[in-house]
Amino acid sequence: MLRIRQIALFFIIITTFVSCAKRGVISGGDKDTIPPVMLKSNPENYSKNFNENTIKIQFDEYIKLKNINQQLIISPPMETAPDISPAGSAKKELTIKIIDTLKPNTTYSFNFGESIIDNNEGNALKQFKYIFSTGSYIDSLKVNGSIRAAYKKDHPNFVNVMLYDAATFKDSTVYKQKPLYVTNTLDSLKTFSIENVKDGSYYLVALKDKSNNFKFDPDQDLIAFINEPITIPTEETFELNLFKSEEKLKVNRPSQVSENKWYIPYSGNSEKLEIKLKNVDQDVLHAITSLPGKDSLQMWFPKMEVDSLLVQFKKGDYEKQFSIRPRKIKMVDTLVVSPVQRGVLDFNDTFRIKTTTPFTKVDSTKIFITNKDTVAVPFKMIRHPFLQEIALEFEKKEQDKYKIQLLPEAITDLFGKRNDSLNFMVSTQSLTDYGNLLVNLSGVKRFPVIVEVLDSKEVVVASIITEENTKLQFDILPPKKYFLRAIYDDNRNGKWDTGYFFERKQPEEVIYYPTEIDVRANWDVDQTFNLSE
Repeated sequence: MLRIRQIALFFIIITTFVSCAKRGVISGGDKDTIPPVMLKSNPENYSKNFNENTIKIQFDEYIKLKNINQQLIISPPMETAPDISPAGSAKKELTIKIIDTLKPNTTYSFNFGESIIDNNEGNALKQFKYIFSTGSYIDSLKVNGSIRAAYKKDHPNFVNVMLYDAATFKDSTVYKQKPLYVTNTLDSLKTFSIENVKDGSYYLVALKDKSNNFKFDPDQDLIAFINEPITIPTEETFELNLFKSEEKLKVNRPSQVSENKWYIPYSGNSEKLEIKLKNVDQDVLHAITSLPGKDSLQMWFPKMEVDSLLVQFKKGDYEKQFSIRPRKIKMVDTLVVSPVQRGVLDFNDTFRIKTTTPFTKVDSTKIFITNKDTVAVPFKMIRHPFLQEIALEFEKKEQDKYKIQLLPEAITDLFGKRNDSLNFMVSTQSLTDYGNLLVNLSGVKRFPVIVEVLDSKEVVVASIITEENTKLQFDILPPKKYFLRAIYDDNRNGKWDTGYFFERKQPEEVIYYPTEIDVRANWDVDQTFNLSE
């Protein structure tokens, strides 16, 4: 009997052990959160009289390189990028093979950002630098500052901040030459520090450099600059405001996108641009409209059986012309009329109608607005042909419904097409469904000032231009969180104006209120906005 009990107990123990083994695994301990540690390098970091072409850096564990093309900043920039490994597999050694010819008596800095990570957990060795000098000493001066967008609220990332020798700097330098020194804000920094700089006089420039070639391309890059040279050493902290430089107008060749529509790409300011379309010496009926969100215009004209047409552009001293050849394209733009607003129409908003093709005639006698009691509501019609919009202004009352009716042929487009019968419905809410915002300006340096209320997407909801008043009332705002933006309208044209680098023209100054403002239904918000902070 004892023997049987011992055997049974043996099987119970074995079964329990197997069951426990199936429930989990042995823990490997705490997760590794320690980044790689450099053990040594050859040549040593901060070497002087450097004349090697290969650098080897050893670490205490296996490493990989992540986003090295974005993260690595070499200052001064090299004409030919070095070869850096490991490229794919993990190793304990990082190798830099220098291909470029090094400048004499120059301090070089390799800032790896967060590109060096360990093989297992991906812990980054942040801001690791390898520095050497081809001369007898390491330059140790630096210049500090901050980066912000000149007009938008969010600060930009991956911005190159550069120094150029003031003695040789010309207006064309940033377009053609690489800088003497460079750093990058990477993906999370609002501030910058250009280190290991030699004493001297420099021009300070920043680029949101799309091609990352350290040269300014005004068609795609943002730029910021300090007007006057800076002298290093300095304790001053510099603020750089990035903007899209408004270069001189340049029109590119139009391209056909449908049977009756062409795109006209351009750079610079297209306001007051004169456009003519000719068939031999005869003017061709056409229309020019905007292309929202793009640096292009839309040119419309009827289908024509011709070999070529001539498009002429003129603005001031600028003249350009292109010969274009209309092709047969199956896609044809047709007239579609639709409302911009649907559902609720806010009290501060204007009801607008959008057309897919440019309109040439709007017959207001064929447009009617009635309220929920079917009583006719008088309105004022404003045409915006460049925007392909028609605005209908009318008095709105609380908790009402409005029917906007377009009879057939109320709208005629460039191609002779007319609308069918259309009906649109919008309604209003109670005034207690909205909030009011009183903005008290302080620290105003000069007038006029444009103060704008923005939604979360930085779309302007309301705007006031003030010449002297510092108490601004924004009434009947939909309940939500808003941003405030103030613009010093120095040229008094009622809008923000960007800068122009070639003439060293800075953009107009913009100040944001630092936090969101919560406007609630049936509430009055009294907010102080200090423009000097």
